[in-house]
Amino acid sequence: MQSFKFPSYIIQRETYTSRIEHFIEKPLAKVFTGQRRVGKSFMLFQIMQLILKKEPKANIIYINKEDIAFDDIKTASDLNKYIVAHSSEEKMNYIFIDEIQEITDFEKAIRSLILNEKNDVYITGSNAKLLSGELATLLAGRTIEFSIHSLSYIEFLSFHKLTDSEQTLIKYFKYGGLPYLINLNLTDDIVFEYLTNIYTTIVYRDVVSRYNIRSTNFLERLIQFLANNIGSIFSAKRISDFLKSQQVNISHNQVQTFNDYLTNAFLIHKVPRYDVQGKRIFEFGEKYYFENCGIRNAIVGYRPGDKAKLLENIVYNQLLYKGYDVKIGWLETQEIDFVAQKNNETIYIQVALRLDNDKTIEREFGNLLKIKDNYPKMVITLDEQFKNTYQGVTHIPIRKFLTK
Repeated sequence: MQSFKFPSYIIQRETYTSRIEHFIEKPLAKVFTGQRRVGKSFMLFQIMQLILKKEPKANIIYINKEDIAFDDIKTASDLNKYIVAHSSEEKMNYIFIDEIQEITDFEKAIRSLILNEKNDVYITGSNAKLLSGELATLLAGRTIEFSIHSLSYIEFLSFHKLTDSEQTLIKYFKYGGLPYLINLNLTDDIVFEYLTNIYTTIVYRDVVSRYNIRSTNFLERLIQFLANNIGSIFSAKRISDFLKSQQVNISHNQVQTFNDYLTNAFLIHKVPRYDVQGKRIFEFGEKYYFENCGIRNAIVGYRPGDKAKLLENIVYNQLLYKGYDVKIGWLETQEIDFVAQKNNETIYIQVALRLDNDKTIEREFGNLLKIKDNYPKMVITLDEQFKNTYQGVTHIPIRKFLTK
């Protein structure tokens, strides 16, 4: 077994490990994708621990491309040579490679490695295009991808040893769920300084450097615009037109390209509109949500007036964490905030800050009541006082939704 040290403190994220465990020793490259600092590296360590529990003398080969000790591994050929040199011919080789996108043509090495039935491969990366695009094509169905996200609210409570309360929920809204926050005092100055540094790393390493972007000022303005407009339906042209009104002249094609770069770096999620009646995706008009609300707040500030936007973002992130495929619903001329699908089942969700007047109640529940199928429909709010159901549609307070 290769010599390396486990981190001194590892908290299990069983939602992920329970899914990944079924694929240990299967002839598939296990690919962990996600934004920087959401815990992909620690997920590798947790899988190593599972393996060592069953096989204490397992041959584990670990490469971390953020560690200067592995700086000599720059190409697919370098990667292959290193792994071959540390492999065993008699037993299974468990191969873990962290931030693999830093290795040129890495996919060629992975393809070669999984041809050997004694190799069990796990890789992480912070760029969606590299890992779910070229790699999946090259390996032709011999990969399985696991999306790793920031901490859910339940995980946030567990990591920080907190109990569920209104004040704890506010902390989650404000600071988000990056795992490293357990090492910091949860105060604005400290947390936002850390989150700002993570944001800068994502933008400049995973976007500016990777795509050779020169107009960094425009990129920053675009990110600020998206952060200020969570949950609004936009097209690239509408964003371009708005920025032009602010004396930022950029084509809508360039806006779309930059949005794709930010999505590939997992800073934001692009959510398409879905025709509930026609069962089709609209070509134009989508919403953008942030992978981590704390980073969003570090960009434009945490303002109590943004609670409705953040609530919607938190609900979206929870659905991703639960493994749903999420779209924005469209029913004739009315919007359904989320259409979430998993295992051939669908749930429809409206999100509102509170249900404190008849107009709001009619809008939020009325849109759902127009959907003529029997799938679950719910309205999620910060309001905990409203009754449990309204004409058969369920009302769920956000804390109950996040903890059930």
